[in-house]
Amino acid sequence: MSMPRSGLLSPRSLVRKFMPATARKPAWLPRQASAPAGRLTPSLGRIGSLEVRLARSPREIRKAQMLRYHVFYEEMSAIADAEAQATRRDIDAYDEICDHLLVLDHDTVERNAPFGRKKPRIVGTYRLLRQEVAERNGGFYTADEFDIQSLVDRHPQFKFLELGRSCVLKPYRTKRTVELLWHGIWAYVLMHRVDVMVGCASIAGTDPDGIAEQLAFLHHNTHPPQDWRVKAVDHRYVDMNRMARTEINERQALRDLPPLIKGYLRLGAYIGDGAVVDRQFGTTDVLVVMPVSALNSRYVNHYGADAQRYAS
Repeated sequence: MSMPRSGLLSPRSLVRKFMPATARKPAWLPRQASAPAGRLTPSLGRIGSLEVRLARSPREIRKAQMLRYHVFYEEMSAIADAEAQATRRDIDAYDEICDHLLVLDHDTVERNAPFGRKKPRIVGTYRLLRQEVAERNGGFYTADEFDIQSLVDRHPQFKFLELGRSCVLKPYRTKRTVELLWHGIWAYVLMHRVDVMVGCASIAGTDPDGIAEQLAFLHHNTHPPQDWRVKAVDHRYVDMNRMARTEINERQALRDLPPLIKGYLRLGAYIGDGAVVDRQFGTTDVLVVMPVSALNSRYVNHYGADAQRYAS
């Protein structure tokens, strides 16, 4: 299962718009990358040969960017700029301030690994941006498409986490890999006491009328309570109410929705007001909002209140 850019569990969240030139690399990033072996970020879970954990080095982040390039640009319909074409990596300024969640396959050694050094292959990734880090560095990526700041301002007592740039290598788009990604996110949420997860999720295509039934299904069935409503920014707002509820074939609309969005809905996520067309990535994005307190109890029970289900 491939998950578009953003953010949320955004194939997706992705970036055309770079952060301000004043944005700086937070102090914790180089420390994480160069920590002694005994202090490396721990494993967050394991199923067989697959492990989920945070990236430990700039090299691993580069490998995650290469995976994103392969999925977004070579497999999907994103349009690469000169830098992406030259490096064959999906890169933006947010990569320097985010944590990068990885799924690694220890049974498949990556190509060109140095002789005598086995490097497990990175087969899945998610990008995680905590509110305190975003606020020190120009804000959330999602703010380019949705009025996320109004939501944050309404809930000053809560800690927010933005999910994005999610993708999985095609042979690994299985329940096992996705379960590990979510197990890693849940462990991260508990570790940092996150209260709300947000991010973009994408539907393939840039013609809203061509995906009218999917957008209308989301509009009529995923309204959040007033306190959790968020609109697309005015100059990019695309109305999702494109069909009357009575005209929607709900079973077909649900089948047509990307697996990522269906997964969010099963978790109990809300969908924002309005969509945004992202022509660079060839998608139409919707905003996903997931207060931890509103998560489906089956999800919490499945992974464990202490995220120990797949702990290694």
